[in-house]
Amino acid sequence: MVAFILVMIGISTSAILSQVLITNLDAAVTDAASSIQPRIVFQNSANDVLNSGRFDSGTLLVMSSPAIGVTGAVVEDAGARALSNADLSRIADSLRGADPSVRTVDLPNLGEYLVRAFPAPGSDSYFFVGLPLSQVTGTIGAILTTVALVTAGGLLLLAVVIAIIIRLGLRPLRSVADTATRVASLRMDQGDVSIEERVPEDQVDEHTEIGQVGAALNTLLDRVDASLSARQRNEDLMRRFVADASHELRTPLASIRGFSELSLRAMRQAQDDESRQRIAMAVETTEQSLERIQAQSLRMTALVEDLLLLARLDEGQELVYGTVDLTRLAVEAVGDARPAGPDHSWTIDVDAEPVELAGDVSRLNQVVANLLANARTHTPAGTEVTVSVTREGDEAVLRVHDDGPGIDPSVAAQLFERFARADRSRDRKTGGTGLGLSIAKAIVEAHGGAIGVRSTPGDTTFEVRLPAKPRDPA
Repeated sequence: MVAFILVMIGISTSAILSQVLITNLDAAVTDAASSIQPRIVFQNSANDVLNSGRFDSGTLLVMSSPAIGVTGAVVEDAGARALSNADLSRIADSLRGADPSVRTVDLPNLGEYLVRAFPAPGSDSYFFVGLPLSQVTGTIGAILTTVALVTAGGLLLLAVVIAIIIRLGLRPLRSVADTATRVASLRMDQGDVSIEERVPEDQVDEHTEIGQVGAALNTLLDRVDASLSARQRNEDLMRRFVADASHELRTPLASIRGFSELSLRAMRQAQDDESRQRIAMAVETTEQSLERIQAQSLRMTALVEDLLLLARLDEGQELVYGTVDLTRLAVEAVGDARPAGPDHSWTIDVDAEPVELAGDVSRLNQVVANLLANARTHTPAGTEVTVSVTREGDEAVLRVHDDGPGIDPSVAAQLFERFARADRSRDRKTGGTGLGLSIAKAIVEAHGGAIGVRSTPGDTTFEVRLPAKPRDPA
């Protein structure tokens, strides 16, 4: 496109300049004719006319007189030279029937001439004056040559500059391609995968399209890296979950197996020894073993039911929605907790107006019960536990506060994970499964709410926030 524009400029300039030069040459022919016309009266030949004055080199004159006929001459450096008969015949053929208009004549020995006819003084004939077109063609040729050289040089320089600019402009894109190639060579199908490759910061520019590509690739790699890390964490959690579940189930299974073997051994011994004392001891041992087996079976049943509840909550099941009076639910839960924890001080703090919401009353009751059981189990005797229910904007807020020793900060982040049993700061009094708080979290999140904890020594608060049901207009 640049070459085409430059060529068109050169052609247009040459055409315009050619017209200007032709016009100037025609004016020069007219000026020469005005100088020649007075001399024709006193001279008999064109050669004499041109020698009688000072005319530019290349000036051509053709005239006819009755005395000597047609004569022609051209001015050269050494003076006027008469034209040959061939030149005169060529001029006569070209200018036959000529009028005062401008003609272009190509002479074999002289080249191309611009010739104009002028009326001869004192007669009806014409004389012809011409100047060579070599001045015009030479100037135009020089201009075209200059334009061609400048255009070629300019295009070459432009090509070099564009090549450099393109290479510099595409450098960030090459960096993006190199980064993508290195990332593609990484193995991401297993193990802990971390993508450290990024497009260098000096190749990322939010103000250019290619720089935006690099920034977008870095953002993509950040998210992929975060996703891979989350996948690895989930795999680690799943492995730990399976290990914890296996451990929780292995203990009651081992107990069941041990007591079963004890019962069978006692029965075989009673069969071998039919004394009443042996039979009574075997019956007593078997009865105790069956009681332990039943207790361990109940423990396994509770664990399996908790796991099943978590699985169904993860799938969005197990909720039956209705209107829940959270205030009443908290009051009843505290009433149930007092007999179970008589060595604790239980306080209820609720508004006079009930706080209602849409939810599953049995599951929400399980949340409150788990939080109160957690406070009762992991705090020493004499601890004061306060349950409060309030409405804050469009949320119903339930808080369970105690003034116990608090939660170890190192395990607070994992407190709501499944089988989380690393609470070193609280005296663990019962052998729970470590699923209570994770179940409470799953239920709350299934209701579209959130649960959290803030803990310092002497001040621990579990907070549950749930979308509140709007009040009916009175």
